[in-house]
Amino acid sequence: MPKSSPAKLAYMKAYNNKPERIEAREEANKARYRALRDGKVRKGDGKDVAHIKALDSGGKTSTGNTKVESAKSNRDWRKGVKGYKVPTDK
Repeated sequence: MPKSSPAKLAYMKAYNNKPERIEAREEANKARYRALRDGKVRKGDGKDVAHIKALDSGGKTSTGNTKVESAKSNRDWRKGVKGYKVPTDK
């Protein structure tokens, strides 16, 4: 498996340190913790806490906007599976 280049690692470090990414990560972690507390997920179970309306599109971390699904189905949109397109309006 190829390793990431130093340039990409530096870019990702800078990207992940942006205030909006830190805030989004905190919100995602809160959603995961709530699902863990409520017994919907367990550590190492291969499940993701997905947001029905993405945080980047103005969605919130409330229990009404989250659902538990397999990591594969939550991350498939990145490969263009099911015809999903990233929303552009915010």
